[in-house]
Amino acid sequence: MRYEIGQVNRLGNRSSNQDRFLAVETDEGVLLALGDGMGGQAQGEVAAEILVEVARRCYLETQRPIPEVGSFLREVMLQAHQAINAFGRRQQPPTTPGTTGVLCLIQQDQAVWAHVGDSRLYLYQQGLPIYRTTDHSYVEQLFQKGEISRWEQDLHPRRNQITQCLGARHDKPEVSISKPVSLKPEDIILICSDGLWGPLDDAVMGRMLLADNALEDSLDKMAESAEHNSYPHSDNISAMALRFIASGTALLPGQSKQQARTVAAGGDQLESAIAQIEQVLKEYEKEFKS
Repeated sequence: MRYEIGQVNRLGNRSSNQDRFLAVETDEGVLLALGDGMGGQAQGEVAAEILVEVARRCYLETQRPIPEVGSFLREVMLQAHQAINAFGRRQQPPTTPGTTGVLCLIQQDQAVWAHVGDSRLYLYQQGLPIYRTTDHSYVEQLFQKGEISRWEQDLHPRRNQITQCLGARHDKPEVSISKPVSLKPEDIILICSDGLWGPLDDAVMGRMLLADNALEDSLDKMAESAEHNSYPHSDNISAMALRFIASGTALLPGQSKQQARTVAAGGDQLESAIAQIEQVLKEYEKEFKS
C-alpha cells in the first residue's frame, strides 16, 4: 500500500497540551490513533497517552493482517479504558483521568474506524466529506432528535459536553465502529481533536486538504486557521491524515516496515506518569490478552 501521512499539533491558547496521536506503520497496514484528554479531569494528558500506547502495543502484538478489525478496535478502546481507570486508582489521592479517542486501521486497501467521544474521523474524496463520525455529545443528541439545527449546535452553551469517554467512570464506554470502507486513490482519512474541527466547516477543511501538494502543509494551514478563528480561546489542535495513493507496496525487496510516529506534544513533563503507565500495563497484560 502506498500512502502519505501528515500531522500537526498546536498548543492553542492553553497552558498545557492534552492531545496525543500516533501512527503505527507495518508491512500489513497502518493504525492511526488520537486521544484528546479531558480538561475537566485531572491528568487528561496521561489518559490520552495511555490510549495511544495501548493501541500501539495491541497492534504490534496481534497477528496481522487482522481478520476482525471492528472487534479489534473495540477491544483496544476497552483495554485503554481499563488501563486509564487502573492508573487513576493508583494515584494518591485517586484520580479520574479521561480522554476521547478515535482509531483507524487501514489494511488491504480498506479502512475501519472506531471512536468514543467527540474526537473525529473524516474520509474525504476529492475534497468532499463522504464519511464523518457522529459525536458522542449532548448537542449531537439534541440534533439527532431534531431539537436543534447544526448551526445551533455551534452556539449551544453545552456544546463541549461529551456523553462517552475512556476512563473517568466505571461503566464501559459506548464504542462506535464503522463498516469496512474500500479506499480509492487520493482518498484522505483525517483524525482530529475538536480544537481543529470546532472552528472550521467540514467542507472548508476538505478544500484546504487539497490546497497543497504536501499533506502536512495543508494540515498546518488548517491548524493555523482554526487557531485564528477561535482566538483567544483556542483549544489544543491536533490532527493526523493519511492520503491513500495506490494498492501494493512502496517497499523495495528485502525491506521491512515497522515503525511508530508518536506525538506527545507541548513539552509536558510526563516521565513519572509514563513510568506508572508502563507499570499498569505490565500488571494488566495477562488480563488484556485473556
